[in-house]
Amino acid sequence: MDSKQYKLRYTKQFEKQLSKLDKSTATIIVKWLDLHIDGTDSPRLQGKALKGRVEGTWRYRVGQYRVIVKFVDEELLILALQVAHRKEVYR
Repeated sequence: MDSKQYKLRYTKQFEKQLSKLDKSTATIIVKWLDLHIDGTDSPRLQGKALKGRVEGTWRYRVGQYRVIVKFVDEELLILALQVAHRKEVYR
């Protein structure tokens, strides 16, 4: 049985937002993404589809932070678009 594994890629915007977080928080987020999302064959199980003006994107909860991603299924790719505190991320 051939399982298809998704690869996680960070956008420049995501990397910039991540660099603005304190180092320990950024490390926790990256480790969580590496452990739960990168290389999995079913990344949607951990996340939730977003609706409204951000339809087509998904979010992952990492403590008080949210990571917004977009799936490119044809390429088995997950693009991490945004990371922010839960109070700020949907604005």
